[in-house]
Amino acid sequence: MPQRSLIRAGGVLLAASLALTACGSRDSGGGSNSGGTTTKTAKIGVIAPLSGDLSALGKGIQHSVELAVKEANEKKAIPGWTLEVEAVDDEAKPDVGKNAATKLAGDDAVVGVVGNLNSSVALQTQPVFATAKITQVSPANTNPALTKGPDGKRLFDTYFRTCTTDAVQGPFAAQYLLGAGIKKVATVHDKKAYGQGLVEAFSAEFTKGGGEIVTAQTINADDTSKDYSSVVAAIKPTAPQAVYYGGEYPQAGPFSQQMKGNGLNVPLMGGDGIYDPKYVDLAGKTSEGDLSTSVGAPTDSTDAGKKFLADYDAAKYAEPAAAYGGYSYDAANAIINALKVSLKSASDAKSARDATLTALGSVSFEGVTGKVSFDQYGDATAKVLTVYKVDAGKWIASKTDTFK
Repeated sequence: MPQRSLIRAGGVLLAASLALTACGSRDSGGGSNSGGTTTKTAKIGVIAPLSGDLSALGKGIQHSVELAVKEANEKKAIPGWTLEVEAVDDEAKPDVGKNAATKLAGDDAVVGVVGNLNSSVALQTQPVFATAKITQVSPANTNPALTKGPDGKRLFDTYFRTCTTDAVQGPFAAQYLLGAGIKKVATVHDKKAYGQGLVEAFSAEFTKGGGEIVTAQTINADDTSKDYSSVVAAIKPTAPQAVYYGGEYPQAGPFSQQMKGNGLNVPLMGGDGIYDPKYVDLAGKTSEGDLSTSVGAPTDSTDAGKKFLADYDAAKYAEPAAAYGGYSYDAANAIINALKVSLKSASDAKSARDATLTALGSVSFEGVTGKVSFDQYGDATAKVLTVYKVDAGKWIASKTDTFK
């Protein structure tokens, strides 16, 4: 239709009116109009280390959330609303994480957040999101102190997690080693909330079961030299049958390598913080026989997990889903399920924050990682874990069970 041939009506060119109609309109929430139906926008934030040593894990979290949001939008899961992902980098640092959380909290379109990866960072972000009444669901925080305070009461009603805690993971590892006939263990942690809490939980269960902690050592996670020879030297005379390590893979890999290189030829066992291919890369051939626990069953062991991994691969993200992809996907879908309730009659995203929080507490569905639901503390009700062993340069599942 040639625009120049259109007639004028009341002094206004009809072409302008028609052009506006054809192009649609945009409401104040950033949603688009298609076929005359106005959509509003709500955001799910991601807060994780998107740079630095742990960026592989952080990017896996981000992309898994992006996949869940993409699928929800394609299915028009929330009529009248379009979901977006807003990802911020916490660099695995508490102070940076607090600032990143403040940025997300200041965005009125944000109604829920997936993250953090690190428990030490979450300790700083929790109060920020709680003040803003923004639901936070972590796929990876395992420190029990994030949900239960010293008085046994829940700390923040805005905080949830899809993974189980170190109160389960540490004892699960202790029972595994005791069952393998290992009675003497040296412990090492990196002084951070995750590593310290994991070692404490492990040690309590290990000694309760008749085991002996022959020495308890610490390292400095911020030591860029990654020279742990003095700690290895302190452990070696105690003749442990294994070393239990609380911390992340960037330090654990070199530690294992230095252990074996200095004649301490026993397995290193850690938590989900070392369950990553990069641990094997860093530790090299000496990682053979090392052990880790991780939350849940192996993602590729279930039909739902296989579908998730296939859909993730089909989306062609630059980084793999990594250790927490399934838990991040489930965390995002938990928020999306809550938003189906809270956004139904909401005028804007910010006004739905309280309702989203209430709805999330009642969420229950079969996810990639199993049944997704939360107890009165916001902790995951599922307590399935897996022990992995390095075999021929790869992590191989050794035992999957429900902790009792």
